[in-house]
Amino acid sequence: MSGKIFITGTGTDVGKTYVAGLIAKKLKESGRSTAYYKAAMSGNERRSDGSLVPGDAVFVKTVSGIEQPLEDMCPYIYETAVSPHLASRIEGNPVKLDVVKRGFESVCSRYDYVTMEGSGGILCPLCFDEEKLQLEDVIKELNLACIIVADAGLGTINSVVLTCEYMKARNIEIKGVIFNHFHPGDVMEEDNLRMCEFLTGEKVIACVEDGDEELDIDADVLASLYE
Repeated sequence: MSGKIFITGTGTDVGKTYVAGLIAKKLKESGRSTAYYKAAMSGNERRSDGSLVPGDAVFVKTVSGIEQPLEDMCPYIYETAVSPHLASRIEGNPVKLDVVKRGFESVCSRYDYVTMEGSGGILCPLCFDEEKLQLEDVIKELNLACIIVADAGLGTINSVVLTCEYMKARNIEIKGVIFNHFHPGDVMEEDNLRMCEFLTGEKVIACVEDGDEELDIDADVLASLYE
């Protein structure tokens, strides 16, 4: 039975995909069978044949070196750079929970450690018109615990605390927080870390600096977060 975890963020563009790539790389380099999955990707470019390139999946695969085929990584790919619920309204092909679940279970049957990444922040809607489908519905259906990725800079105390409180109110398990764009020695960012831990009771399990090629966490400790 594979270990699984969900990567969410305090908002869009906080670096979830970058961190997911480093997580997958750490696990793979420790000799673990590793895979990546995302329900829906927006803002993708087209190939010359008109097909869409799953940009986040390409990034994770390139950074981590995992051998998983791209076509297994994401069932819903959109060109428009908006929330998946709006992208599917514009382009068609709305996200369906059963399709996401089947793809995820297929990946889990073939790999020991599966990292699933969300779209945007925890409140990002995946579908709205055909049916109401939120990220939290996917997390609960797949029985996943979460790591929260947050920008280390100004405003993160508010966004981390609100994200944690929302998730706890909905009984979503949090395994820890990862700070991205972190600058060691920066007085504000160091204080943000301490305040977020104090106000949420959650541990900042790693800090990622711009340009980092490795995640500063022991591989066994990281693997222990997967359930």
